Amino acid sequence: MPVAISGGSKIRTNIPAENAYNSLLAANNNIALRQLRLSTGKRINAASDDVAGYITSRALAARNSSLKSALNAVGEAKNVTAIAQDALDNIQGLINEIKTSAATASSGALGTDEKVALAKGAYRLAQQIQFITDSTVFGGKQLLQGAYTGDWTVGFYADNTLLELEVNISTDNADYNITGGASNDFNLNATSDALAAVGGVTSNFAGVEGLTLEDLDSISTSDLGIFSEANINTTLQSLSQAIDNVNKVASYIGGIEVRLNSQESLLTSQITNYNAAISRIEDADVATEQLELIKSQFLQQSSLISLAQANQNPQSFLQLFR
Repeated sequence: MPVAISGGSKIRTNIPAENAYNSLLAANNNIALRQLRLSTGKRINAASDDVAGYITSRALAARNSSLKSALNAVGEAKNVTAIAQDALDNIQGLINEIKTSAATASSGALGTDEKVALAKGAYRLAQQIQFITDSTVFGGKQLLQGAYTGDWTVGFYADNTLLELEVNISTDNADYNITGGASNDFNLNATSDALAAVGGVTSNFAGVEGLTLEDLDSISTSDLGIFSEANINTTLQSLSQAIDNVNKVASYIGGIEVRLNSQESLLTSQITNYNAAISRIEDADVATEQLELIKSQFLQQSSLISLAQANQNPQSFLQLFR
């Protein structure tokens, strides 16, 4: 800290001028610092400004960057579930229409030709189910053909170990708890011969053993097949079971969506809180910096005046030689 030393009548060393100069230099440095902080909006512009704060803010920023990446992953996972959910909703509606046709065909008031017409119309709906299944794609992968699984990094432990959420719409997922089919399988894919097939088996649709929608196209006036009086009850029961199975898969996806929505909300809040923590450490308080700037400018001006006055002091002693 500066000490007031007059220097007496010495002219070789002008201590008051040096003190004034040092104060001027400190004021100039402080003004430069405040102007830098005001122009950048940051209190910490280099590690030397606050070593501990610099380390902490950089660690928080790195964590925040990871959380933003996880938030993007949650959004992509939601895209998958939304696409699959929409497709399943369409499929459920089409199966309901097929079931309605089958229920109508069970009426004794209808003739054979009407029942065949209903079956052919229902088969067109079955073909549309196949189109939906084949065109439900995300990231170059089929979602509803019984093989899709995806792991999404939606968070991180403190040691940066990944927290992953799985979207599993494969035939191996036992969470569907599907009845009527083998191994809880679910697959709307068709082979070249039939709509349905799980793992190449053409004897089931939507996990219902013995239900093949291709059979709708085989109905004729000479053979009503699955629309015949002997088989129509089984057909209706099988279609009801297929609807239940589709709903179970949709329910699974809905549960995943609920988790994703919760994680999205959590990550959004965490990112905001991390931003607040980083701002508290790193950002400049504009009001405080402006106050310090004005104070340093006053000190700068007073130091200039004091320096000018101190530089005049040695000249007064020269009067002794006149």
